[in-house]
Amino acid sequence: MATEYVATPDDRRETATMDRVFAAQRRAFANDMYPSLAARRARLDRLQAALRGHDEAIRDAISADFGNRAREETLLLEQFTTIEGLKYVRRHLRRWMKPERRRVAWWSLPGRARVLCQPLGVVGVIVPWNYPLFLAASPLVAALGAGNRVMIKMSETTPRFGELFARLIAGAFAEDEVCAFNGEVEVARHFASLPFDHLLFTGSTQVGRQVMKAAADNLTPVTLELGGKSPAIVSEDFDLEESARRIMFGKLTNAGQTCIAPDYVLVPASRADAFVAACRRAARDFYPRLADNPQYTSVVNERQFNRLNGYLDDARALGATVHALHDDATDATARRLSPVALTGVSDGMRVMREEIFGPILPIVPYTGLDEAIRYINARPRPLALYYFGGSAARERVLRETISGGVTVNNTLFHVAQGDLPFGGVGPSGMGHYHGREGFRTFSKPKGIYYDGRLSGSVLLRPPFGRLFRSMLRVLYR
Repeated sequence: MATEYVATPDDRRETATMDRVFAAQRRAFANDMYPSLAARRARLDRLQAALRGHDEAIRDAISADFGNRAREETLLLEQFTTIEGLKYVRRHLRRWMKPERRRVAWWSLPGRARVLCQPLGVVGVIVPWNYPLFLAASPLVAALGAGNRVMIKMSETTPRFGELFARLIAGAFAEDEVCAFNGEVEVARHFASLPFDHLLFTGSTQVGRQVMKAAADNLTPVTLELGGKSPAIVSEDFDLEESARRIMFGKLTNAGQTCIAPDYVLVPASRADAFVAACRRAARDFYPRLADNPQYTSVVNERQFNRLNGYLDDARALGATVHALHDDATDATARRLSPVALTGVSDGMRVMREEIFGPILPIVPYTGLDEAIRYINARPRPLALYYFGGSAARERVLRETISGGVTVNNTLFHVAQGDLPFGGVGPSGMGHYHGREGFRTFSKPKGIYYDGRLSGSVLLRPPFGRLFRSMLRVLYR
């Protein structure tokens, strides 16, 4: 959402279409404000059929947008996780839709209380480029399960998949149910300004601030899934070789272009050199070659590639040591960045101030758990945290640090658990979705009190006399 941009005719047509679709979805919701369980499941079934019917085309489009995206990564991290999440929501919808009984104050008896989760209306979803299927479909599943109409703005960085996804959605849904849009900066800006009943944005903290400002004009509630610098802590008592393999899996998946990728690793000072060597062995085992390996993903575009190389140049200039983690050099033409570790890093380096989003792994030595915890807590709260070690120290880390989510003794896997909430905290985001939390995010939990035909409330009406004052003395003891 840059400040200087001239809208094209295509952008103006797209924003005009957005306005028309938004109005149509508002009208459709007004005519069906509480879709039945069968209707919600039918929408989820249509989405699943559309995605499963175009498996290969989805992988082709995403790979083309990246220059090369490992097809296995798209299958595992986007297609499988999306369908598993959809099945989980579909399976639990009946229970989530059922009104919840709540207690009433004793002096309100024989009244009853319930909470009804009511759909909000029209939900907006702004999608990033790094996982364009999962981060479009996962909030869509939650919003449809909650009974809403949905508009989706796809990322301009992945245009081939964006166009494919819009076609799949158009083939599965009427536009007053779900509609996906493509376009450049002006389209995204206009989308964020619409008076949605809820807006979910996934992307950078910088752009998240702009989205929140746009939503504030309409008092639109927002869920912001941002990023930040997610730490990993390796303890003295965890196998060094295995911790390196699990951390490198999280760092090199999608070439590090993952919002919950481990951004830096805190390692006992006595084991730092051995950890770098273990990371090198892991990288070579995972990817015996880089240059022509279809399983190693490219950096998505030249701008991101140059940004990552700029981090390395800045770190070298400020005294960091760059350790190659692979024998194959970076291939600038294919934008395949050879993975590296950094030691001797400091807070003045850009790589330690900004989210990396690439196959660069800073190593920070520590001499005790207190120091590691202080290091994390002195920085903005991360989207994810990873701890490798025994139970006693682990519980300290869980209690004494704040992060959006945690995987213990591995990386990434908490985001794939259907029954766990996913969301950031502070600069890494606000709000949650996935599973029941997603259903709740896109619902209004409406508190309802049912009074009886015979009600003691008649004794609380004016005029206030002796009986009222006597009752109040009993109640207000």
